[in-house]
Amino acid sequence: MHIPDGYLGPHTYIAFWIIMIPIWYHAGKKLTSELKSRQIPLLALSAAFSFVIMMFNVPVPGGSTGHAVGGGIIALVIGPWAAIIAISVTLVLQALIFGDGGITAIATNCFNMGVVIPFVAYYAYKLISGNSVITSSTRVIAAAIAGWLSLTIASFFAGFELGIQPILEHTAEGIPLYMPYTLNVSVPAMVLEHALAFSILEALITAIIFAYIQRIDTSVFYGEKFEAEINRIEMKREVSI
Repeated sequence: MHIPDGYLGPHTYIAFWIIMIPIWYHAGKKLTSELKSRQIPLLALSAAFSFVIMMFNVPVPGGSTGHAVGGGIIALVIGPWAAIIAISVTLVLQALIFGDGGITAIATNCFNMGVVIPFVAYYAYKLISGNSVITSSTRVIAAAIAGWLSLTIASFFAGFELGIQPILEHTAEGIPLYMPYTLNVSVPAMVLEHALAFSILEALITAIIFAYIQRIDTSVFYGEKFEAEINRIEMKREVSI
């Protein structure tokens, strides 16, 4: 999903720089107010985790490869706004050091993987899990579905951005200047390979890590500290009865 240089025209990548700059600014402000001292190491760990997991590319038929992002579980642990910073740092380093994703496309990639994935995952998880107990299997299932859905929707955004290039950027004769394939090719290509492969991997990773944290310390999850305390009290009451 790392869009390289030369695939997006200036109309697209400049627009995403304009979109992402205020998002980064707001995310930074949210960090100062939301992130507690005990969660600061989690921010660094999340960035490192995302960096590593995106380095493992899985081949698919047709000569292409893809990977999980880890944005879903990061959003569930440190929150979607903090996830923007963690994943954006990862994508910038990958672009500058390894050439994984273009320099001009950094803002676009950060939007797709650093904004769409965390927010879709977090709110899909909240919607599906509802009022279920934080230690229940429902939460694990919700996390898995959220992971799958977030990466699949992000792939749709990437496919759409690529597919509109022949419309936005072409010569007077109609020859595409950048990405040559239109929406009817780019969107199915991106969405299907993610929905049937990479998003499943994302779901598994999200569920496994969620289940592990669920057994260790549920207060780590973003916004679940007070709920965890209530659950502990209820469990103590049941034991005493």
